Amino acid sequence: MTGDRAQGPPPVWTPPASTVEAATSTRLARAHGLSGHAELLERSLDDPEWFWDAVVRHLGLLFDRPYEAVCDLSDGPQWARWFVGGSLNLTRTCLDRQADGPHAGRLAVVAEREDGAVRRLSYAELRAEVARMADGLAGLGVGAGDRVALVMPLGVEAVVGFYAVAHLGAVVVPVFSGFSAAAIATRLVDSGAVAVLAADGFVRRGRPVPVKVTLDEALAAAPDVRHLVVHRELGLDVPWQEGRDRAWTDVRDAGSPDRRAASVPSEHPLMIAYTSGTTGRPKGAVHVHAGFLAKIALEVHVQADVHDGDALLWYTDMGWIMGPWVTVGTHANAGTLVLYDGAPDVPDPGRLWKLVERHRIAFLGVSPTLVRALQPAGAGWAAAADLSSLRAFGSTGEPWNPAPYRWLLDEVGGGSRPIVNLSGGTEVGACFLSADVSLPIPECSLGRPALGMAVDVVGPDGQPVRGDVGELVCRAPWPGMTRGLWGDPERYLASYWSRFPDVWVHGDWASVDEDGNWFLHGRSDDTLNVAGKRVGPAEYESALVG
Repeated sequence: MTGDRAQGPPPVWTPPASTVEAATSTRLARAHGLSGHAELLERSLDDPEWFWDAVVRHLGLLFDRPYEAVCDLSDGPQWARWFVGGSLNLTRTCLDRQADGPHAGRLAVVAEREDGAVRRLSYAELRAEVARMADGLAGLGVGAGDRVALVMPLGVEAVVGFYAVAHLGAVVVPVFSGFSAAAIATRLVDSGAVAVLAADGFVRRGRPVPVKVTLDEALAAAPDVRHLVVHRELGLDVPWQEGRDRAWTDVRDAGSPDRRAASVPSEHPLMIAYTSGTTGRPKGAVHVHAGFLAKIALEVHVQADVHDGDALLWYTDMGWIMGPWVTVGTHANAGTLVLYDGAPDVPDPGRLWKLVERHRIAFLGVSPTLVRALQPAGAGWAAAADLSSLRAFGSTGEPWNPAPYRWLLDEVGGGSRPIVNLSGGTEVGACFLSADVSLPIPECSLGRPALGMAVDVVGPDGQPVRGDVGELVCRAPWPGMTRGLWGDPERYLASYWSRFPDVWVHGDWASVDEDGNWFLHGRSDDTLNVAGKRVGPAEYESALVG
């Protein structure tokens, strides 16, 4: 990129040589004759078809039928098709490859509840549970292309349910388990869901939060739903509608552990992930088996710097994109997915750090909001836990403020664990920008463009802007991008592609400094103009909290 850039701040993380050498991004680069991250990023942008084919091969992603072309742009970048002519099922890479190989006995999922109860499943056990549930759902008439909503807290059954739907070639519709009946109904109706997988409830701060009762209200406004499959997470006494409501165990027990995953075309829908629009109803981003797998497997491999057998935890919910991100990405890389369903400060503010200690977590994903909530309790809670397994933090969801960023980096992490700050979105199917453990990282920076992402900062005329804040755009398609918005192609084009020809406009203010480090400054649709200067929410928050 050309032009003057703003003077860059000094790094607050500089990787030692041993970290650079061991980094997965370094190993990926050198496997293809490149010196490191910088050359790999350049090559990924110059030759995206070479790059994404190299990713599939390097990570060993499984296709039942090989693809004939990496990318087809005949309908324009807005409707790019990837891995054309191939067929696969995402669960073959995430589950079968591990369960049929040397990692069959490795822990695939470790789930801890707020009350301290822990469940563990190996890859072999998880694959069997998924096959049983998929077969049981097939017995109810659920098949390829049907939409199935997932309204569950982040536990074992949420993972089993997600994969079981994908296993059938049906379409997962993850919905936040804390939503109101009206919000759930909107997503069920918009997606045309025919079944819902749900829990009876979950616990927050020691109190049961009913889900089934809320769902009963939502389903009254969603007549297409024929089946409600309920996992009795808490054993609550809940209303039961005969002919519609079924116990999770009954559906599971009716299925066979030997059912094989459906092989579907590369562009077959995997998931409808909803994100709020600035106006009107939520937007249903459509993600597909091959593109989502390739992008997420790469991201977790490189950005989470997953080494063999690592355990990962991201404090999130399956109803947000980071739930599928950490699930698919961890299992595609044969890691151990650690889940926590509960408040992060129960019974005390040390809960998160004790999770790292108990489950030997190598990569911990948080949000700036979560860190700001824990910061007043002090870093002593982290100092009291054994964090020796932890190599890095992940972060996404909003811009950082300097004070909580430095608290996490220096006081909790001891200055030796970088913050891998990511930014993308539900409709992006992952990240536009990401720090990397092999590179120096300035305070609050998002590092570089994510591998393969042709991002830029532009002014109102669509021309590149350097030395100032501008609009974040992407100039080329990528495998993980949404395939439109469910049932509304016009809204998709208007939302992302209408400002500049063949350029995705994301709605974020961004800047890039002279060293090539990127920063976000909030949403471009909630920014005030004060005395001729654009002021975003991140600037206001920094003035308040530091």
